[in-house]
Amino acid sequence: MAYGKLRRCSAARKALLRDLVTDLILNGKIETTESKAKELKKIADKMVTLAKTNTLASRRQAASFVRFEKNGDNKYAIQVLFEQIGPRFANRNGGYTRVIKTGFRRGDAAGLAVVEFVE
Repeated sequence: MAYGKLRRCSAARKALLRDLVTDLILNGKIETTESKAKELKKIADKMVTLAKTNTLASRRQAASFVRFEKNGDNKYAIQVLFEQIGPRFANRNGGYTRVIKTGFRRGDAAGLAVVEFVE
């Protein structure tokens, strides 16, 4: 996947994006910096596209990126992605997430944004 550097080495960048995507799937909405949010949107949309196809190959492809974590209902992130989020966007052709700018962080004045699923 092609994405911005985010001032990190490739391993740290991949780990950061994996964590953000997993948290977005489990919580439905997260707050982060604008640059991370823009990169997260690209990857989250790809994960939802995989969930819409719902084949064994797409499950394995998504599972190779999404972390093995559970939510409050004791369901794994992959289960939530394929059982709830994928069918929710079955009739939509893209643009599954939105980025809303919320202001600036107090400590370093970094731009903050909320990433959430549409609908």
